[in-house]
Amino acid sequence: MEAFHNHKDLIFGRYADKQQQFLSFVLGHYIDQGVGELDQEKLPGLLALKYHSMGDAVAELGSVAEIREVFVGFQAHLYVPQARI
Repeated sequence: MEAFHNHKDLIFGRYADKQQQFLSFVLGHYIDQGVGELDQEKLPGLLALKYHSMGDAVAELGSVAEIREVFVGFQAHLYVPQARI
């Protein structure tokens, strides 16, 4: 489990605090619900759950394009061996 937390810290270090909070929320759903939570089609629902509206999500995280990049971008690092991050 420590390796996971170290890996998570390396991945999250690429993002601002508010983005890290959102990604932690997403990872919680991934752990509880499975890999399907990482599908891009789930993004609007996850944003609604966390921020209650798209406007609030944009105010916290940046533009829709930036939010999508964070959501997709962190996933590229999830399964990369720690030494390659």
